Amino acid sequence: MKTVAMIPARMGSTRIPKKNIRLLNGVPMISYIIRAAKAANCFDEIYVNSESDILGKIAIEEGVKFYKRPDALSTNSATNDEFTADFMSNIDCDVLIQLLPTSPFVSRDDIESFTRKMIDDNLDTLISVTNQQIECVYNGSPINFDQKKLSPPSQDLTPIQPYACGLMGWRTENYMNNMSEYDCGYHGGDGNIGFYTLDGFAIVDVDNEEDFQLAEVVARSLASEQYAPQYYGEEHSEVDVPSILAKDGVMNNNLHDANKEIVSVNDIRASFDSSTSWSHRVVNTENNSATIIHQQPGQGNRRHYHPDWNEWWFIIDGEWIWEIAGEKKLIKKDDVVFIQKGVVHRIEATGDKPAIRLAVSREDVAHVYPDGDMENVEK
Repeated sequence: MKTVAMIPARMGSTRIPKKNIRLLNGVPMISYIIRAAKAANCFDEIYVNSESDILGKIAIEEGVKFYKRPDALSTNSATNDEFTADFMSNIDCDVLIQLLPTSPFVSRDDIESFTRKMIDDNLDTLISVTNQQIECVYNGSPINFDQKKLSPPSQDLTPIQPYACGLMGWRTENYMNNMSEYDCGYHGGDGNIGFYTLDGFAIVDVDNEEDFQLAEVVARSLASEQYAPQYYGEEHSEVDVPSILAKDGVMNNNLHDANKEIVSVNDIRASFDSSTSWSHRVVNTENNSATIIHQQPGQGNRRHYHPDWNEWWFIIDGEWIWEIAGEKKLIKKDDVVFIQKGVVHRIEATGDKPAIRLAVSREDVAHVYPDGDMENVEK
């Protein structure tokens, strides 16, 4: 029995133009599902089904095959039923598993389990769904709850199961029979139909711009180090530099005008109002960043440490109180300060005039704030 994976993708999306080749955390969105399908190791062949030569190029680069569908089946009016029947008519397969590129977080394990269920249960059609345990209505009437009774905890509600769509499976013979009989085959028609539950990030469906922005956050989170929950009043980590600076009282920030061959610190200082607190990033590379930070007396930053990065500063002007591992030190113009990773520190401008420091670190370095230390040092 020959099992084939089909990844349908068009270039003509109207809600998100060219969404299948749009970079999701630096990778074309379609590449996520291609790589998951290859990792699943349960297909005799994997095809990208598209009218676009660009998508065909990505398919070849990713190490899968390309089926160029007719232009007539690449319009907004073309149905899944039609382009699937066309594919089955031209590509030899007994079982076809469809994987949508708009579900980029369907995993290898999901694909393997889905395909195994399709074959082991001898199903003609297998549809991915998700469990929604929340009160639902249809045409104004309740579906899974009684309006005259107390609402039970959500986990006790009968789940409603909308299609997840990320994975669909069909036996070719049954599908083509349904197309002949009913002019459709997507939902199973006559045959043995089963359902497979997807959950977690696997049910993310990128259908509009807001969906894509959410998917970008998920992709970055999954690509980062292991996620750990954080709670108010407990040790927590921050990485967003504008937010960190704002919480430290530095609201006027130029973080995008970096990497000029030569810069004048005096010119940068003259471009800002000296009565305000500001920052200007002068270097930003994959290895480090350097930012000039100007703060008023009494301002500084919150007590924190960096778990995986050393940091150092050059004092351009003024005086600072530097608290390093609980010990306070007076730091003056032309001093250099070096802090090892893991060492808790805190800075505060002192004296009767603003103080300026050049902070050398990395743009995405984690700032970890110890238990309960939510203090903003702006006075």
